[in-house]
Amino acid sequence: QVQLVESGGGLVQAGGSLRLSCLFSGRYGFSTYSMAWFRQAPGKEREFVAVISGRGGSKTYADSLKGRFTISRDNAKNTMYLQMNDLKPEDTAIYSCAAGGIATATRIRDYDYWGQGTQVTVSS
Repeated sequence: QVQLVESGGGLVQAGGSLRLSCLFSGRYGFSTYSMAWFRQAPGKEREFVAVISGRGGSKTYADSLKGRFTISRDNAKNTMYLQMNDLKPEDTAIYSCAAGGIATATRIRDYDYWGQGTQVTVSS
């Protein structure tokens, strides 16, 4: 079984930065999974943020977030990260990490395992 635990969320002013972490534990190696971030804002559907392949060589971002968010992973630490810069109030959401077997998939249904999420709130 796979467990994912997010951390690093919080309250930040517009223009600020946060780095989210997702700690992986499971039977199979972390590097065998593509890892992704999704977010869900109040009253909205969950949406794709970014995904990184198992060894980190391939990354895909939501078009609207390119240039501000950076996804990375450290397979030696079983951890994935999301560096978020120049945050805006519309980035306010619960951010969840997910693990799946399809390389750089962007659809919710492609992911088998999910964390509980971490709240990010950006004040104006």
